[in-house]
Amino acid sequence: MTNVDELINDIYNRSLEARKVVSKYIHHTPLDYSTTFSRMSGARVYLKYENLQKTGSFKVRGALYKLSKLVGKVEGVVAASAGNHAQGVAYAAKCFGMKAVIVMPEVASIAKVEATKGYGAEVVLYGTIYDEAEEKAREIARERGYEFIPAFDDPDIIAGQATLGHEILEDLEDVDVVVVPIGGGGLISGISVALRKKKPSIRIVGVEPANVPKFTLSLRAGHPVTVKPKPTVADGLAVKRPGQLTFRIIRELVDEVVTVTEDELSQAIYLLLERGKVLAEGAGAASLAAILSGKVRGIEGKKTVAVISGGNIDLTMLNRILVRGLAFTGRIATIYGYVPDQPGMLAKVATIIGKHRANILEVLHDRSDIQAPTWHTALRVIIEVPSREEVKKILEELSREGFEFYQISG
Repeated sequence: MTNVDELINDIYNRSLEARKVVSKYIHHTPLDYSTTFSRMSGARVYLKYENLQKTGSFKVRGALYKLSKLVGKVEGVVAASAGNHAQGVAYAAKCFGMKAVIVMPEVASIAKVEATKGYGAEVVLYGTIYDEAEEKAREIARERGYEFIPAFDDPDIIAGQATLGHEILEDLEDVDVVVVPIGGGGLISGISVALRKKKPSIRIVGVEPANVPKFTLSLRAGHPVTVKPKPTVADGLAVKRPGQLTFRIIRELVDEVVTVTEDELSQAIYLLLERGKVLAEGAGAASLAAILSGKVRGIEGKKTVAVISGGNIDLTMLNRILVRGLAFTGRIATIYGYVPDQPGMLAKVATIIGKHRANILEVLHDRSDIQAPTWHTALRVIIEVPSREEVKKILEELSREGFEFYQISG
């Protein structure tokens, strides 16, 4: 087995070639300073907007370089993915005039399936989890004589992702800290190789969901271990086991791996959209979640890059996150109380709410609430409010008018 130094040198040399190849087909994505997130964190935060990349994710970088090495050698390629890797391989195949078959789990979102088809790939739906889809993909590759394209544990894939690291240094030479999401480890491995060769002093921090802590546990154990993923907003990071190559590189080059909770991920998605006007998926928001939650220590005043690795979020998930975010910031609140079950009472409550510039989103009568006083009905009201302070004023005025209400969320 190649020693880790030889592996790193080999991938770095490949990454220099990858820059020449990949740059013809992708964007050099922006790296912008964020006044808002700098103020919130105490660091000097820069966002690397890879969500604005072709196909909406960094994955296309590795796919393009990998497939460029296969032109004229194979007729087609096969990949297994429920998301960004699928679209990256499909786009790369289109660029090089190759056939592509993408096997996706049957539960993959319709939007991602259609996006993958839109790049000209043949999509096969198979199995309910990634492992079953990968097994089917390898079977198709053998049957058709196509090349199977791994998602992360491949030197060419890692070298392609390293082009992102080269871009960061090109745009911000004096960067101090780079924070990168970790799924299988291909992105952070590539970035680390590129950064360490040119500026060894840079601190590199990886971020993964607390619900899927495969690298946290593997680094602690000293070897790759398999975890049982729990549901996570960052589905792009929900990989059960580190790759063999990526584990070796990360153990050698990455300073620290931290975990973030589902609430921290959701809040980062919400804040990126509200404050930064940037749409990120859960995996893409992980780096900012780690910075804002204080998980990345010692960055006060330091130039810190958060890699926003992708923006392909399912819209139904986005809706839930936005509602939750509005509740967390006090913009949506739910109040619950009791009113006499007679005409005019609901209108009276609504009038008081309206006086405080609050908008009623939903009302639920619950006559089955046994805690309600006799001849009263329970009322659950979801309201959109300018601030938390207005909710307090609404409750106080309702109380003065003889209504017993209290806040149960927001």
